[in-house]
Amino acid sequence: MSTLTREQAQKRLEELRRLIEHHNYLYYVLDQPEISDAEYDALMRELLQLEEQFPDLRTPDSPSMRVGAPPLEAFATHTHRQPMLSLDNAFGAEELRAFDQRIKRFLGMTPDQPIEYVAELKIDGLAISLTYVDGVFVTGATRGDGIQGEGVTQNLRTIHAIPLRLRQPASAPSSLFDEPVPIPSFVEVRGEVYLTHDEFRRINEEREQTGEPTFANPRNAAAGSVRQLDPQITAKRRLSLFAYGIGAIEGASFSTHWQILQTLKAWGFPVNPHARVCDGIEQVVAFCEEWTARRQELNYDVDGVVVKVNSVLMQQDLGYVQRSPRWAIAYKFPAQQARTRILDVRWQVGRTGALTPVAIMEPVEVGGVTVSRATLHNEDEIARKGVMIGDVVVIQRAGDVIPEVVSVVEEERDGDEQPIIRPQTCPECGAPVEKPEGEAVARCVNLACPAQIVERIRHFTSRNAMNIEGFGDKWVQRLFEEGIIRDPADLYHLKKEDMLPLERMGEKLAENLLNSVERSKQVPLSRFIYALGIRHVGERAAQLLAEYLGSLDALMNATEEQLLQIPEIGPATAREVVEFFRREENRKVIQKMLDAGVTPIAERQKRSDAFAGLTFVFTGALRHFTREQAEALVRELGGKAASSVSRQTSYVVVGESPGSKYQKALQLGVPVLTEEQFLQMVEQAQRG
Repeated sequence: MSTLTREQAQKRLEELRRLIEHHNYLYYVLDQPEISDAEYDALMRELLQLEEQFPDLRTPDSPSMRVGAPPLEAFATHTHRQPMLSLDNAFGAEELRAFDQRIKRFLGMTPDQPIEYVAELKIDGLAISLTYVDGVFVTGATRGDGIQGEGVTQNLRTIHAIPLRLRQPASAPSSLFDEPVPIPSFVEVRGEVYLTHDEFRRINEEREQTGEPTFANPRNAAAGSVRQLDPQITAKRRLSLFAYGIGAIEGASFSTHWQILQTLKAWGFPVNPHARVCDGIEQVVAFCEEWTARRQELNYDVDGVVVKVNSVLMQQDLGYVQRSPRWAIAYKFPAQQARTRILDVRWQVGRTGALTPVAIMEPVEVGGVTVSRATLHNEDEIARKGVMIGDVVVIQRAGDVIPEVVSVVEEERDGDEQPIIRPQTCPECGAPVEKPEGEAVARCVNLACPAQIVERIRHFTSRNAMNIEGFGDKWVQRLFEEGIIRDPADLYHLKKEDMLPLERMGEKLAENLLNSVERSKQVPLSRFIYALGIRHVGERAAQLLAEYLGSLDALMNATEEQLLQIPEIGPATAREVVEFFRREENRKVIQKMLDAGVTPIAERQKRSDAFAGLTFVFTGALRHFTREQAEALVRELGGKAASSVSRQTSYVVVGESPGSKYQKALQLGVPVLTEEQFLQMVEQAQRG
């Protein structure tokens, strides 16, 4: 036990925290450790002993806060201040060059003018957002749907590569910049959590020894580790991190993406060392080709290269298309391939009744993963590729994840191959199978097909739908087989006495599952719509339907004509939505959920028509909100937000340092508003 006075202990604790974070920075960021593991452990032990003796001197940014938090019952929902957008993909050099030309046309540049890009390796891990207030780490969350993720702060604290307090650099992070960027009052730091190959192997070896199922790949292992309810488990997995960008920020600004990367490193984050500034798209192409060949050298998985326009002002001018930035693209590495033989084909039935042919193959290793099944997609693809049972085929992991058959090695045929014939009746329920004219997929027509029902319930409980924790494939299948559930609404009528007779179902597990069901009753309308599993309605369409219609009742009674007025909702989606709610059996299931207390929550108030017929374009840096928030406000008031200026534009709203859109507005005579004038219009519209 220490004999230090309180004042001496406080001074020593401050010194220990500084030393430990300094050595974390040297080890995880600079890869230049100065002390041994034993010396580091001795510093940590001294810190923990002193904090145990003087618990009131423990601070939120203390290294001791990385471990020891109690397990959670569930993750809270976290809303990102600035959405975490997805990227469009490029699958070759020509698509990269086309991306470059699109940008130049949009900015009014000539084809031969070079644009400066930053090329970064695309880490195959789990995207996260880290929120810092006055330099202290306060919240960590998964990407989720880009708008909302899961709060996993306690788990992310266990990752030593994540600084609990930002470092204030004494000088500029590079000779390219005049002075260091100050620590902002608020900032969202974006990064990718991953597992090294060495750590992945260690975890799987341990799981094999204890009889636990092994992880399929490092990405799944990293994602599963971050989503553990017990941070102690996460801490044992030795996760790593690379920071790659900034979300919302207050109190600091940047001129280039390269400055962001260098500043993140100066603040204490590991940044991938292979990022490169490229003068023009040909240097980007060369970078992509170089790492296509070199990626096997790395001790972690990468599945491509992220290419970003370096200039922040150019990024602001380029803006966004739906949920992707115009100024960035993901170059995807060619899939890794191998040869094997098809032994059989089985037909799987999905939640919409679609029959998907799956090839059963001789096991083969592809990109470090043993594969024995691969999708054949549909009958048209089978015919196009000429695949037969018994064929030697080339397979690949599309996106390095999903196995698929690429082609047939015809010279390996010996005449014993058999054609693949789609069954005329459903392999699960025996009902007729139909293939609608003009569609590539055959479907089971029986709405009561067990396979469809099980898949529909699995979809309903999934994370991005109702997020009913614990109801994985196994328990949904068991409850259905035992006749306890027959549709998603039955989940809300479960009783403990129904579940306890099931094998391996204990009292505590039953309570946890029922609590999870209860928590899911309050759900955003968009997630409820997505959970229903309406054909053609993914997460984006569900969000649009919720935003524009505002209530479940309005959606259930909408006509095709009304739905077609919603941007991005096409005829096929509108038709499927109307048909879904026309079926009495679907309405009964929904009513059964509502009767049980399920409450889809409207995510906005009723739309105003104050801006109806008006189109707004934003340019420059806005001070009161992000561009996405401003555009959402326009849509909320019935107007349209466009990304480019034309004669049909009603107003161009100009922030600080406006770009070419401002000049084009002046040329076309489009009215220009300051941010304050726009706010006055909004306030007047909201008052009515």
